[in-house]
Amino acid sequence: MNKPIKYSILTVVVLIVIFVIYSFLFGKLFPYSPVIIGFSPTETEQAVIYIQNGAEFTDFAMIDALFPPIEKFLDMKFKSKPRIFIFKDAENFYQRSLTKARFCSLYNGDVIIAPWSLEEAKRGEISLKIYLTHELTHSLIHQQIGLFKAAKFPKWLHEGTAMYSANQMGTTFYPSKEETYQYILNGNFIRPQDFHTKREKQTKLDIKYRIGFIYSEYACIVDYLIDQYGRDKFIKYVKTIIKTCNPDKAF
Repeated sequence: MNKPIKYSILTVVVLIVIFVIYSFLFGKLFPYSPVIIGFSPTETEQAVIYIQNGAEFTDFAMIDALFPPIEKFLDMKFKSKPRIFIFKDAENFYQRSLTKARFCSLYNGDVIIAPWSLEEAKRGEISLKIYLTHELTHSLIHQQIGLFKAAKFPKWLHEGTAMYSANQMGTTFYPSKEETYQYILNGNFIRPQDFHTKREKQTKLDIKYRIGFIYSEYACIVDYLIDQYGRDKFIKYVKTIIKTCNPDKAF
């Protein structure tokens, strides 16, 4: 191999390494980085909260209080303290996040919080406790199933379980149980297997908040399963999926 080709290959490799390092430190892969720059960590009994320099957050006791009810409901324990990231502004959040959602639980069990959601919570427009309970429920399941298998857990069941755990139906943008059933009676429904697929996007819904209805619909399915078969059998179903990654066999 001649020198020009060697230099070209070396240059490409160096650029790829630089890009990957940048992505972990300052880009979209930031939440998965083992090295956190520009954030101050506060370790509590249950979590490690990383607050970006320039942001403010002090309600650590509220976050810790959310863990025991979630663990009791799922009959599981967090394997490690999840990291929770709080950003100072939308620009930094978009730069280092793979989502535009207010809150997001990652496959490694960590949670990221959009800065505007904290402002919405201060104004009383959303409940920080409810949203964090939702995401920490995801986080616990992610930790149990593992980073490389997390995507195999049924997405509809993930959302329905988190909604049920947080008692989120009937709050903010999410219709209540009664409203959701009425929407369904009026012909609105997204099949669980269609969630996050082209078929979901192609399905028309006559509702005000599309994603809010879909999440409440799946919460209603979880509510029905628990009502008909009992919480213990439902949790066994969830645990079997985590263990086997085979939802049909688990059911």
